[in-house]
Amino acid sequence: MQIDLSNKKIIITGASSGIGKAIAKSLMASGAQVAIHCNANTEAANELLIEGNNSQVFKANLGNPEEIEPFFTDVLQAFGKIDLIVHNAGIFEKHALDDSNWLEVWQKSMRVNLDAVGILTQLGINHFKENKDGGRMIYVASRAAFRGETEDYLAYAASKGGVVSLGRTVARSFGKYNIKSFLLAPGFTQTPMAQSFIDEHGEDAVLSELSLKTLTQPEDIAPIVNLIAAGLMDHATGSTIDFNAGSYVH
Repeated sequence: MQIDLSNKKIIITGASSGIGKAIAKSLMASGAQVAIHCNANTEAANELLIEGNNSQVFKANLGNPEEIEPFFTDVLQAFGKIDLIVHNAGIFEKHALDDSNWLEVWQKSMRVNLDAVGILTQLGINHFKENKDGGRMIYVASRAAFRGETEDYLAYAASKGGVVSLGRTVARSFGKYNIKSFLLAPGFTQTPMAQSFIDEHGEDAVLSELSLKTLTQPEDIAPIVNLIAAGLMDHATGSTIDFNAGSYVH
């Protein structure tokens, strides 16, 4: 199937590595103009830019609420409009119950994984409504939102549960404005964010949970975003698409 996204303008948060990077590459290969968001690694983000495509890199710390609206405004000024926001940026930080910084990690996780997503959702919905063309949201949630996570990652699981509820509410509440919302729920995916867990527990421990023989890769997830961006899945608005290699069926 040939998908032409040359008329689409898309924000991807956390696009300098992992799942976000794979999504950005896939969308740009189909012609989309992508706002490649990064927190600090502008070098890696700039490496994604390809000749003949008008995508740009935008830097913002999503853990700081004051940087989010200026980031969105900068993209709008550069692109003119936005058709899709991929809420991908997130952190996966360990915090055992007896850690002295437990609350600090909890609050940081909520700021990045949930608060920033909520602010961008509000900005995006207002833009989509004013633009009258509608738009689409994709929320990268997690298997953890449905089955829970291990005891050292309470904040991550809780924040992703909030993302799921947010994405479903957007679908239910704003469809009449031609706004569609989709959830992706990856299981354990081989990304830089997950590498510390692999290093600590070993790849075999992760593979033992899967029904397949190999770990999920970011490139396994990216193609579905092209379909959504092209409008080929609009009547699946509100749905959750699992990518967990059969490790959790809900």
